[in-house]
Amino acid sequence: MNKLSSKFGRYSLLMHFIFWFLILSQFLRISFFLWQYSEVSWNIIDLLRTLLTGLFFDFGTVAFISICSVLYYTVMPNKWVGSFLDKILIYFFTSLTVFILVFTFFAELTFWDEFKTKFNFIAVDYLIYTHEVVANIQQSYPLPILIGGVLLLTFVFLFIFYKRGAFTTTFTSKASLKTRLSVLFCTIGIALFFGFFITNNQAEWSQNRYNSEISKSGIYSFFAAFRNNQMKYVDFYTSIHNDKAFGIIRKKLADPNSIYTRKDYSIHRKITDSNPSLENKNVVFVLVESLSGSFLKEFGNKENITPFLDSLAQKSIFFKNLYATGTRTVRGMEAVTLCIPPTPGQSIVKRPDNQNLYTVCSVFKSRKYDCNFFYGGDGYFDNMNAYFGGNGFNIYDRGRGSVLSDEIKTTRNNINDNEVTFENAWGICDEDIFNKMLKVADSQYKTGKPFFNFVMTTSNHRPFTYPSGKIDIPSGTSREGAVKYTDFALKELFRKAQTKPWFKNTVFVIIADHCASSAGKDEIDVANYHIPAFIVNLPENQKIKKQCSQIDLWPTLFSLFHWNYESDFFGKNVLDSQFEQRALMGTYRKLVLMKKEKVMILSDQKKQAFYSWNKEDNSLKSLPIDQSFLEETISWYQTADFLFTNKLLQ
Repeated sequence: MNKLSSKFGRYSLLMHFIFWFLILSQFLRISFFLWQYSEVSWNIIDLLRTLLTGLFFDFGTVAFISICSVLYYTVMPNKWVGSFLDKILIYFFTSLTVFILVFTFFAELTFWDEFKTKFNFIAVDYLIYTHEVVANIQQSYPLPILIGGVLLLTFVFLFIFYKRGAFTTTFTSKASLKTRLSVLFCTIGIALFFGFFITNNQAEWSQNRYNSEISKSGIYSFFAAFRNNQMKYVDFYTSIHNDKAFGIIRKKLADPNSIYTRKDYSIHRKITDSNPSLENKNVVFVLVESLSGSFLKEFGNKENITPFLDSLAQKSIFFKNLYATGTRTVRGMEAVTLCIPPTPGQSIVKRPDNQNLYTVCSVFKSRKYDCNFFYGGDGYFDNMNAYFGGNGFNIYDRGRGSVLSDEIKTTRNNINDNEVTFENAWGICDEDIFNKMLKVADSQYKTGKPFFNFVMTTSNHRPFTYPSGKIDIPSGTSREGAVKYTDFALKELFRKAQTKPWFKNTVFVIIADHCASSAGKDEIDVANYHIPAFIVNLPENQKIKKQCSQIDLWPTLFSLFHWNYESDFFGKNVLDSQFEQRALMGTYRKLVLMKKEKVMILSDQKKQAFYSWNKEDNSLKSLPIDQSFLEETISWYQTADFLFTNKLLQ
């Protein structure tokens, strides 16, 4: 029997477990350091603070994990210690807990590989949408080897506990009632301290984002995200009086072509054109999964993975300096349907009370368009069907049994098996979803009704699988292959559409939902919000160099159409000579206003930071706070949050 076992008696196994958890967590933390070797701060003070902060949060995490064990040791009578029941319960739950934690450590590694962060609200979402996530894991990783490895490591760790006498001592030692109560109250006290006084964002002490992320405990971060999925702006962020905030935004949105139709806390206005048109062109809108600007040759890529899109950039209205509002598909959907800045917490697409909003669909509906949403997976994922169905779209998706609420009045159409040539965890391949849209468009054309078809692609997503033989990169091998396949599928879409009688009267709009990666060492990785956008099949072609946002896309297109329409949009027509260049970006906790090379970041806990951005090396340099810039930043986000939470976007 070793000294640790003899010293802690009945609690020997628990103490071995705690030390094991803390050591393995630090080992994982050091692994992340080595992983991001060139981007973390290796200053000795920063290194020690990262490890010690991480140890502190790990200590709180293991306290929560240990509560059930401590409760068991407290209530189990001494006369039953070492009994058959005692041994069965302890062996089983210790083995199960170690297995789950080893699997969790592996999950942290794969999550870091994808997002370069510890667990956050994305991981919470993944827990909800089990079908897609489990299928994605099966298709992305060698699952038998992974599970086998987890089982093997679990056995090894349990064997170490056994050889060190932890089990034997636990089954042969008894603890007094005083000792048991002391351990119980101490454990609960630590858990309560962390629960009430320690927040996950207190781990974010460093200006280097990687050091801050590595300082976190993955499990602690997961439950913090679970608890804080929605954040009311005025409770967490610097605010100003609503009169001032709306005054600033109404001034920013005002132009000679718009007239405010409501007073007080509203941005509702009537947009008029000096030469209004009654023409209704069909619109095919393609929101492309994870299409970073950096993938295009137009922006310096040398791998030739987007040959079609690069050719399209020369014969379209091409946005060279446009930025996504967020880092997830639902953020992109929010931006291109509501034309609104990213409000803190979860995207509006996933929030309650997000039906009957004033969206771009409202504009199309006012002109008698047939509006449809196409998604190659089950639109239950990320609440897409409920959001689009609740805001005027008919649904075409690969239904897997999920049912829409009776409150959502829409028509849902399944994509049938005979329409599918290839399918992975996230849905059918891009060619198949485009073919389905073309088929529906043919039917729409026969009715004589103009159509607005919104297509969400899925192929550029892990496991990066697609039909074989289409491109020169084997399926399932890389992100680059998935990007090149999506580019190929878009080329096929246009090739087929050009044969249709409705093509000449149809405008195609293509834009990314977000970049493939958004993480960097700074608070906000600006370059990883840069996305391409195209408006195709209008008489005039040009490259727009003005800095702008996803939320500006539709107001620009409606201006090109010369439409008069009602607007609750925060976006503006980029082609207007009075357009003020700016981009609005965020994570679920950080809110950003960028104006050319100046960047203001609002963080929860009512913090602000102001930087200059160097485009050449994508770095941020701290600047003294500019009060006018700060108030404008606050106004964009405070008013957007106010309008949604008070149901004033309907």
